[in-house]
Amino acid sequence: SSVSWKDLLPANNSVRAGLNHISETPNINSTAKPAPTFNVNPTTKLAPTPSSEPELIVLVRNLDQLQAAIQAGIATLYCEFEDPRAYKEAMQMKPGGREKAESRRQKAEVQNAHSPSHPLTTIFVAPPRITKPGETWILEQVRSCNADGYLIRNYDQLQFFKDDRCIGDFSLNVANPLTASYFKQEFGLERLTASYDLNIHQLEDLLTHCPNDWLEVTIHQHMPMFHMEHCVFCAFLSEGTDYTNCGRPCEKHEVKLRDRIGTEHILKADAGCRNTVFNGTAQTGAESIKRLLKLGQRQFRIEFVNESSNQVLKTIQQYQNLLQGTISGTQLWKELKLQSQLGVTRGTIKEG
Repeated sequence: SSVSWKDLLPANNSVRAGLNHISETPNINSTAKPAPTFNVNPTTKLAPTPSSEPELIVLVRNLDQLQAAIQAGIATLYCEFEDPRAYKEAMQMKPGGREKAESRRQKAEVQNAHSPSHPLTTIFVAPPRITKPGETWILEQVRSCNADGYLIRNYDQLQFFKDDRCIGDFSLNVANPLTASYFKQEFGLERLTASYDLNIHQLEDLLTHCPNDWLEVTIHQHMPMFHMEHCVFCAFLSEGTDYTNCGRPCEKHEVKLRDRIGTEHILKADAGCRNTVFNGTAQTGAESIKRLLKLGQRQFRIEFVNESSNQVLKTIQQYQNLLQGTISGTQLWKELKLQSQLGVTRGTIKEG
C-alpha cells in the first residue's frame, strides 16, 4: 500500500490539525522563484551525434606547463595558479598575446583558415575553489587578467562571472541530467565537467541523457583528496600567523605529505591561503576512451599538478595519439608508467 506524507504526521490531533493548516494554507507573500523546467528528460536516452573531432583540453598549474601545452598545439587551456596575479602573464603567453584582443582574433581566423593544425588558443582561468564573504577582491584580481573565460567552482562565482564565458568545474557535482540542465539553463554555462564520483557505467548513463556538447570528461588527473582551511605552509615553514606576516612560503617551497606506505602526496595553496592535497599518483581513464567516443563524447580533459615541461609534453602527445586511435588505452598507461614515471593507474573511471 502507498504511504502519504500525511501518514507520517504526529498522532496528536491538535498537532496534526496545526500542521495540516500550515501545509494547506498558501503563502501569499512568498517570493520564491518557480521551479525551473528542464529541457532534458532523465528517462530518455539521446542518440550520439558526434559532429567534430575529439578535443583534448589541458589544465596547467604553472607558466612552464602552460608553455609546454601551447607548444603541443592545445587549443583550449585552463590555468589554475596559486597566485591569480600570474594570470596576466599567462594571457600574454598566448600566440599574439600582447596584441589587442580583437586584432588577435582576426589574425588568428586568417591563420586558421590556412593552417588548421594551429588553432586559436583559448585560455580559461580558475578562481580559488572556495569563495568566502569579503573575498570578492580575489575574484576581481582573477577577472583583471581579461581571460577568454573562467572555470567556475561555486555559486558565488556563477554570479560574479555571469556576464563572461564560463565552464562549470567538477565541484558543481554534475552527476545527472537534471543537474546538467539546471546549470545550462539557469546560468548559461558553455560546458560542464562530469562529476568525479561517477564510475564508467554511471558516466555513460549521464552522457546518454545529455546533448553531446554539454559535458567534458576528465580522463587524467591527480585526484584532489581533500581541501582545507588550515595552511600547512604557514604553520610549518613560517613564524607568522597568516598571509600578512607569513612571508608566503607557498611561493618558494614545494611540500609533499608522505603517507604510511611511502606515497608522497602533493600540497598546493591558493590565494585564500587554503590548501589542497592531491594524490601523488596520477589516474587515467584511458581504457574507457573508445566507449566514450562511441557515445559521442568529444571533450576530454587532462590535468597536471607538479609535472615538468617535458612530462607535460610527453603526456599530451600520448593522449593525442590515443584520441587519434594510434595507441590503445592500455598502451598509454603502460607507456607513461614506464617512461614518464607518472605512476598512472586505471583511475576513478573504472569498470563499475
